[in-house]
Amino acid sequence: MGKVVMYSSVSVDGFIADENDQPGPLFDWLLSGDVPLDESGVLKVSQTSYDCIRPYWDQIGATIVGRHVFDMTNGWDGTPPAGVDHVVVVTHRGRPEGWYPEAPFYFVDGIAAAMAKAQELTGDRVVEVAAGDIGSQVLAAGLIDEVRMDVVPVVFGSGKRYFGSVHTQHLLEDPDVVIQGNRVLHLRYRVRR
Repeated sequence: MGKVVMYSSVSVDGFIADENDQPGPLFDWLLSGDVPLDESGVLKVSQTSYDCIRPYWDQIGATIVGRHVFDMTNGWDGTPPAGVDHVVVVTHRGRPEGWYPEAPFYFVDGIAAAMAKAQELTGDRVVEVAAGDIGSQVLAAGLIDEVRMDVVPVVFGSGKRYFGSVHTQHLLEDPDVVIQGNRVLHLRYRVRR
């Protein structure tokens, strides 16, 4: 079974979206360099960010997201983001009728079913969990091994929190990755068991 990683870009005050549910400048760092991050050539980062992010992205076998993220992005038009092989959507509703029937997206009810499906699909590769409400549920269930954050120099003041609605304390180890890129600080923490 692969590692389970909670991941997102985040403001310095801990938000993954502003009060209008928009990411604002949180993804500007993905356009701040001259090294293509994927085959599209649209995302260009610093060499430092590329060396940190590309190997991580290559390890991801499936990403777990909530229905809200799926709806906001229209499921990335049926193409999983960042070259990920599969997306597992936690929802009480199934696949939208007629929506990209061949897309490698799976619609399940609850985090237990999402984790089971993601691990079935990925084997020993990384299961990525989107930060926010779904991430907080997986963290509360004790299933997150690692927290990764791309911290962007912006303060939102309010909005959607990286750790969602976590109501209990969770200890993390000291960061074992701290890398400064252009307009971003990449951090990685292991979850203390």
